[in-house]
Formats: sequence, structure tokens, C-alpha cells
Amino acid sequence: MIPIGDSVRSRTFPYVNIAIIIANFLVFFYELSLGPIELNRFMLRWGVVPDHLVGYLNQPADVSLRVLFTPLTAMFIHGGWLHILGNMIFLWVFGDNVEDGMGHLRYLVFYVASGIAAAAAQVWVDSSSLVPMVGASGAIAGVLGAYLVLYPRATIATLIMPFFFWTAYIPAFLLIGFWFFLQLFSGVAAIGQAVGASEGVAWWAHVGGFGAGFLLVWVFRGRRPGRPTA
Repeated sequence: MIPIGDSVRSRTFPYVNIAIIIANFLVFFYELSLGPIELNRFMLRWGVVPDHLVGYLNQPADVSLRVLFTPLTAMFIHGGWLHILGNMIFLWVFGDNVEDGMGHLRYLVFYVASGIAAAAAQVWVDSSSLVPMVGASGAIAGVLGAYLVLYPRATIATLIMPFFFWTAYIPAFLLIGFWFFLQLFSGVAAIGQAVGASEGVAWWAHVGGFGAGFLLVWVFRGRRPGRPTA
């Protein structure tokens, strides 16, 4: 299921959300300019490698201080076109309304905090992994958690795969709830596997980011209530 729009109209221009999307694409275009070896080094250097991050926390003198910044830098790195396009579609559909409900600066802080919480959740579950974790999906999961609180009665226009010509209009609480339980189920199923992120997906980053967003929205939401939806 691919969301393509919602019934909530923003009252303010979402320039922070758009800036985040542009930043993601700029970093991705830089990745495209790299050769395979350079790209692998780039992801290892700026992606979240759980073993390296835990190593710094245990023995700071033995690991570069740079690893502390990787939960932030990893949010802007993606592994391919499908990865970035999928993430940015979700951010485009849901992020503008969450920014509207919080205010621009609070939304920026909220987004970063959700992404860091998402990385922390994945590291906590799989602390010995040497697989770099990259992508904005953990922070976007936080946006989904906030959207569920702010606009539970919204309707989401959704393309149903593989029938892309078929658009369904699904209540936000059903769509986001289904998405979350799919992440949770997949995360539980992946526990104990040798691969750091099962099938290339950091499920627990999604779960952690969503949980953080669902809770943090109560702190970051603005005074204005969400606008009623049709």
C-alpha cells in the first residue's frame, strides 16, 4: 500500500518538511556520484553500525567520536531509488500535517529526536551487528506515530499494490495501525537472526521510532488542535 494523499489540509507552508526531503535527495545524488567502494566506505562511515556505537559507549578512547553523530547522519543516507522514494512519499504525505500541528521548529526537533530514538531501539536489539543502518524510515515512523495522535480520523488515499490504478480511501488509524503491527510482527520474527537488519530492513528502528513519535507528540504538539477532517 502506497499513500498518495490525505484529507487534512495544512494551514501553514511545510518548509521544514520540504527542506528535509530536499536534503535527503541531495545526499542521495551525492551517493550516486560515488563508485561502489567509495559508497560502501561512505555508508560504513556515516551509517549507524551498532557494534561501533556500543564500542564507543564502552571504550570511548578506542573508537572515533564520529560514531556518536551517525544516528543523525544515517537519517539522510539511502540504499537505492526504491528506498528513498518509498521513504520520501510517506514523509511528503504525513509530514506536512505533523509540522502544521507542531510548528516548524518543534517539528524539526521532533523529527531528529524520533530518528535518534529509532536508531537506539535497533542498536539495543542488535548491539553486535556490523551492518550499517541507513535511511529516514525510523524518523518517518515517528512522524506516523504523531500523525496517528493528531489526525486519527483523517482519510488516506492509498494505491493498492499490485493494482496501482486502484485507489482506496483508508482511515488513518487503520492504515497506520496496520503498518505498525506489521513492523512489530516482523521485528519479533527477526529476533535471533544472524543478520543485523532482517532482509535489509531495521524493523526495530521502525518500532522504536513510531513509539517515540507517539509519545513525543504530546510534548511537541502546538496549542492549536488538529483541524477536523471531512
